[in-house]
Amino acid sequence: MLNDKIAIVTGAGQGLGRGIVWEMARQYAAGIAVVDRNRQTAEETAALAKELGSEVLVIECDLRDRDQIEAMVNSAAAHFGGLDVLVNNAGLIETTMTADCAVDTLPEDVWDAVYQVNLRAPWLATKFAAPHLRRSGRGPSIVNACSVGGLVAFPHAPAYCVTKGGIAQLTRATAVDLGPAVRCNAYAPGAIATPMAREHVEHAEDPAAAEWALTAPQVIGRLGTPEEVGKLVCFLASDDAAFLTGAVVPIDGGFLAWGSSRPGPT
Repeated sequence: MLNDKIAIVTGAGQGLGRGIVWEMARQYAAGIAVVDRNRQTAEETAALAKELGSEVLVIECDLRDRDQIEAMVNSAAAHFGGLDVLVNNAGLIETTMTADCAVDTLPEDVWDAVYQVNLRAPWLATKFAAPHLRRSGRGPSIVNACSVGGLVAFPHAPAYCVTKGGIAQLTRATAVDLGPAVRCNAYAPGAIATPMAREHVEHAEDPAAAEWALTAPQVIGRLGTPEEVGKLVCFLASDDAAFLTGAVVPIDGGFLAWGSSRPGPT
């Protein structure tokens, strides 16, 4: 449980971020800074958390902007009177920006944008949050969003895979540099039923085949849910994980364990 903890969650406007915020509120987090580039979706997430009793602060932030990241962290800490948990959840994949996604065709500006959001922003948020976390007396921790794409490579996602691989190492380096006072762990989702994944399936020429392609490499033959990811994130941020730091925990339906695939749809 997250009783009385104060948290920041980036990329909280939808998908995994919304699931994380909802679960934090359900686990009695005292205050949650809901951070997103889109204020409207952040407000929608905030409303869900407020219904469960958490105090919420909505912060609009472009994670490609260093000064906005610093202001985001300091605003949250000032508003709530401290900080106990930083969740670097926000992420970007190049397929949402260009069709030229192979390692030899990806535009340089797309590479830069993915790097800025996926790796530079979590490092900067960690840098600015560290003084506040060190002052916490409530088991402070950082939880980063890795991905199975940071542990194995996917075609046509070089920037995503490289930056998520970097997150795995940033998590370990942070655990070493900030420990033992501040813990740092990461979660590595597989195929999760986020709005982006659902849109991909629904707009495919063959939706059944598209969903199969996402779930076939898994032992558990379905999409995961944002709520399931939220429960893992809250465990990593809770005192129940007090002896866990520097870990990258897959939540992937057995994708990394198997190395095979289920039969296709008939």
